[in-house]
Amino acid sequence: MQPTLVILAAGMASRYGSMKQVEGFGPHGETIMDYSIFDAIRAGFGKIVFVIREEFADNFKNIFDEKLKGKIAVDYAFQDIHSFVGDYEININRKKPWGTAHAVLCCKGKVNEPFAVINADDFYGLDAFKKAKEFLSTQCNDKTYCIIGYELKKTLSENGSVSRGVIRIDENNNLIDINERTKIYQLDDGKIVYEDESAMNELRSDSLVSMNYICFAPNVIDLCEKLFNEFLKRNSKDPKAEFFIPFVTNNFIQAGLGTVKVVPTCSKWFGVTYKEDAPGVQASINALIDAGEYPSKLW
Repeated sequence: MQPTLVILAAGMASRYGSMKQVEGFGPHGETIMDYSIFDAIRAGFGKIVFVIREEFADNFKNIFDEKLKGKIAVDYAFQDIHSFVGDYEININRKKPWGTAHAVLCCKGKVNEPFAVINADDFYGLDAFKKAKEFLSTQCNDKTYCIIGYELKKTLSENGSVSRGVIRIDENNNLIDINERTKIYQLDDGKIVYEDESAMNELRSDSLVSMNYICFAPNVIDLCEKLFNEFLKRNSKDPKAEFFIPFVTNNFIQAGLGTVKVVPTCSKWFGVTYKEDAPGVQASINALIDAGEYPSKLW
């Protein structure tokens, strides 16, 4: 069975200031998602599931359905503030859904095979998709998931600091934990640092970080549902509380349910964290096209 690629695209793009998931960056208006889908097809994925807000459905279908017809199966899962909330009372000031693990939960009934999860607005590179397809086809099971690990130096923005989940592994390349580091940036001398409440701290440039490229067996969806219900007991009235994938993977490990492998990739990540990143993304895509890694026109 071919694995599925789940693309998280329900975010509100608050920092970027527009619906960046469907903005064209390629020579013929290709979105970053187009390149991810193109790489997924080349790597051997069999289906794409877009997780979106329902009001974006017509927009997405107009962009993707026709050009992907006959190339890969396409489906949609809708993420909404009220999805899987049941009778819990929600704060009236809440404006957006509940985060990335909630998005995975919204795939219930749509995804019943091993799958990878990525962000819509991140460029991950072909090597990452090949590594994910290999893992999903040969190693993934109810007790074994994986994270694709990127070298920190290959994930920075030139236009401001970034937040990254810094990965810690054991001697078998199994995930121990992910430490969220905020305000990461590169100094003029090339050192990479992050700031916290007390100090400026240096990070190794080859530190592995998670860019939310994670491979799961379908049983994780039931785990998300269980943990989301527990999360709501504590947080349903908090207008900003979010239910993130790292919370689920950490619980999976700490509860002794299984292991999360860390599979490193040589791919360079880029994305549009800030609006000022857009020209750099276009330049990076053009460079890959010039190098022959992608055709000028994908579809």
